[in-house]
Parts: sequence; C-alpha cells; structure tokens
Amino acid sequence: MPRIGAHVKGGIKGSVENALGIQAEAMQIFVGSPQTWRSANPKPDEIDQFKAGIVENNLGPVFVHGIYLVNLASGREDFYSKSVLAMKNQLHWTNEIGATGLIFHAGSAGTDTYENALKRVVQALETILDDYDGEAKVMLEVCAGQGETIGDRFEEMADIIGAMGNDPRLAIAWDTCHLLNAGFDICTPDGLEETIESFERIVGFDRLLAVHANDSKNPLGARVDRHENIGKGYIGDEAFERMLQHPSLSSLPWILEVPGYDKQGPDLPNIQALRRLAGLPVSG
Repeated sequence: MPRIGAHVKGGIKGSVENALGIQAEAMQIFVGSPQTWRSANPKPDEIDQFKAGIVENNLGPVFVHGIYLVNLASGREDFYSKSVLAMKNQLHWTNEIGATGLIFHAGSAGTDTYENALKRVVQALETILDDYDGEAKVMLEVCAGQGETIGDRFEEMADIIGAMGNDPRLAIAWDTCHLLNAGFDICTPDGLEETIESFERIVGFDRLLAVHANDSKNPLGARVDRHENIGKGYIGDEAFERMLQHPSLSSLPWILEVPGYDKQGPDLPNIQALRRLAGLPVSG
C-alpha cells in the first residue's frame, strides 16, 4: 500500500512535528531557503534530532526538494555555476539527514537547442556526482512543459540517464499535475495504462521512487504548472483512486504539494482524501 505524505514546512527543525500534525506517513522538506542561493548549513544536533524523530515516529521515506533557482540547462555561465554548486550542497545535506533523494527540475533550455541544453545538464550532473558515494539519489522530476523545460517527456529523462551511463545514483519523481499538463492522459483507464507502459519501456519503474500527488487547475496538455487540492481539479477522485491502487504505483510514497484548504500547503483533509482513495483507513 502507498505511504501517504506531504511536503511540510519547518525544514530540519520543525518538519517532523508538522508532518505528524497532518498525519503524514512520509514527507518532503527543504533543507534551506528555496528561493535564495545561500547554502544550507544545519547544525549537527539539529540533524541528530531530525533523524531521531523520523525513526521514533515511523516517518518516511523522506525526500528533499531542491531550491527553485536551479537551472542545469542554463546557457548563462554565472547561473549555471551557481546551480551546480547549489545542487552539490543540497545533495550533501540530503544524504546527511538520511533522505532517500534530492528532487529537482533539470531546467530550461531558454532560446538554445535541446541538444546543447542536454549537454549542459549532463555535464552538471557529472560534476555534482563526481566523488559522491552517498546513499541519497538525485531525482529528476517530470515537469509540466512550460517554456523550454527539460523533462516533460520520458524520452528526455532517458536521454539524461543514458548519457550518464545509466548511473544508478539517478532516479525519477512523477508529479500528477505535471504529467497531465505535459499531455499524459492519466485521467482515463486507457491513458493511464499507456502512460505506465511508456514509462516502463522508455525509463523503467526501477527508477521511479516517488509520486507528487497534486490535482490540476488546468486540463490535459495545458503545459501550465498550477496545483489544486485532491479531487477539486481536472484529475479528480476517480483518476486518483485508479492511480493509487494501480499495481505499478501502489507501493510508492505519494507526496502532496497541494495548496491546502487554508492556502497554507498540504493539510489533513488532503491526506485523508488520498488515504480514502487508496483504500486505506481514515482517522481524525
């Protein structure tokens, strides 16, 4: 059965308490400010308390979401260099806190060609993973297809992994809102099966470690990244139930990134909605 979790506020200091407050079983956090280049630098005792809280409360798996500024495909040297340094720092702390992986968006090619952007992404990942021997994975997130972003097609993820020599340190995170907006018809039985078959054939489910659970404010193929609460958008309850109980997806952690009913982020009602649709008991 899936582990139902959420992106929670508080970082290393407050996330465990916040996750328990909404009955999350798994969670995703930031290890630093997501909108600045400033490197994270948690104290050893904070890390120890965080790891102890995870174990004591049977929370997990835990994921870290990379900062929003990162663009490994950027043609601007200064931006590119900052992105690589930020990813190296984030991956270090992801591993230090015992998280399963660092989830990030590969970035946008801008006005450049896909081929040139792909080379920059691969070179960046080679630098980031150079001499890295930690357990945490670097996880490419499927994107919604806004602009010239890389990762809205499974073939692009396969291109990166293939260019990296099928490096086992690379993994994938799905996002239900992003998939729908990128043109994957996950709302119908046939469309879901086609999406699953395509991913297995092109990438392989051994790479998929997490699903971001988000309904969508926009319809199929809109190429806009706007999350909605579960069951209140264009995906809807029926499609979430089908996905949560699908054999290829039912053993994965499902991590909410929804706006929440009070606009404060993932909340108990959304956790309960996913649990109900997954066929799990709902309390509280």
